[in-house]
Amino acid sequence: MGPRILLANDDGINSPGLAVLEEIARGISDDVWIVAPEDEQSGAAHSLTINEPLRLRAVGDRRYAVRGTPTDCVMLAVHHILRGQKRPDLLLSGINMGANLGEDVTYSGTVAAAMEGCLLGIRSIAFSQLMRLSAPVHWGTPRKFAPGIIQRVLSVDWPEGVLMNVNFPDLPPEAVTGVLTSLQGQRDPADLIIEERIDVRGLPYYWIGFRRNPFKPLEDTDFAVIDQGAISVSPLRINLSDPGTRERIRPLLNDLK
Repeated sequence: MGPRILLANDDGINSPGLAVLEEIARGISDDVWIVAPEDEQSGAAHSLTINEPLRLRAVGDRRYAVRGTPTDCVMLAVHHILRGQKRPDLLLSGINMGANLGEDVTYSGTVAAAMEGCLLGIRSIAFSQLMRLSAPVHWGTPRKFAPGIIQRVLSVDWPEGVLMNVNFPDLPPEAVTGVLTSLQGQRDPADLIIEERIDVRGLPYYWIGFRRNPFKPLEDTDFAVIDQGAISVSPLRINLSDPGTRERIRPLLNDLK
């Protein structure tokens, strides 16, 4: 039967990327469970719903939609839907329509679902497919490369608290130059755009967006790998502590009373 695989995402239960990920997962195992948001939750990050009830509905065999965030989905899957049963051996999140590179991972619901799986002791991989608006999405690229990436990274031991963040370039499979490991990069500061509009009742509302400035990425970062036409595989650590800074400030604080 194979490993028990849990699928989640942030683009919603009807996302084409989730359908592609299901194809990939079913090529690995017959024991596949899908728990995804009812609606798109892009930008939800690692948020969970605590101020209103969650709605859960079965939409097929081992397939559920949650009116909540990606984190809600993983929590409900492990602690409710599979309660008393075997826990997932592997969590796959995505495939997100758009990049999750650099600081995007702090906003991403796709990465957040993998974070929650990681916190629950489940090996977790987030997948994202770069794309351009109004252009065909190269779903053939993850179809070709994701199974091998999953097999290879699962063949080694991961430290606790580590997840994998995989980004596929906006290229057809035959144009991909390879698969490279990378570090999380960082863009030059983006220009934040807050656009004010007026609704039909004369009340203001706002759209938040970004105008990305061109920049040269640092070597070995996820941005640099994508610029080379390769697939980026970034191991990310959940623990955000900075031991070096802690040691520097420790003597300045320890004698405060």
